[in-house]
Amino acid sequence: MPKMLFSKIRIYEFKDLIRNKKQPKTLQDHGPKLADLLENKDYLDAFRSFLQSEFSAENIEFWLACREYKQMTSSGKLSNKAAEIYKEFLHPMAQKEVNIDHNTREKIKRSLVKPDLSCFDEAEMHIYRLMEKDSCPRFLKSEAYKNLRNAARNPMQTSQ
Repeated sequence: MPKMLFSKIRIYEFKDLIRNKKQPKTLQDHGPKLADLLENKDYLDAFRSFLQSEFSAENIEFWLACREYKQMTSSGKLSNKAAEIYKEFLHPMAQKEVNIDHNTREKIKRSLVKPDLSCFDEAEMHIYRLMEKDSCPRFLKSEAYKNLRNAARNPMQTSQ
């Protein structure tokens, strides 16, 4: 009989899918999704500037650092990059400290002994959700977003 393995991150994703499925649709469902903004360089740059104006640019910087980290192939470089990310964003005295819970921070700290590509997944997902639920809706109402959307030849399509 084959064993089935589930990581905590997948269980959390599954729980969120169930939770989000039960929530009623809101007006926020009519704009582009955060994932769409992050895949478009112009919108990503505008979103980053918006976060800087709100003094929360560490969130997008951490998320981007995690994405870059996952692309690494050398285990020696992986260890160095993991230590850099921890020092820059997760250490309690970090200048760009992101807002994650103590248990997640400690789990990551312990994983730095022998980091793997998924060591930041839980924190990355938390920060993504924070941007998705908090920063992104405000960005979509901002002048910066409206100006960029109006100036674009092919404005980002809204989701239905």
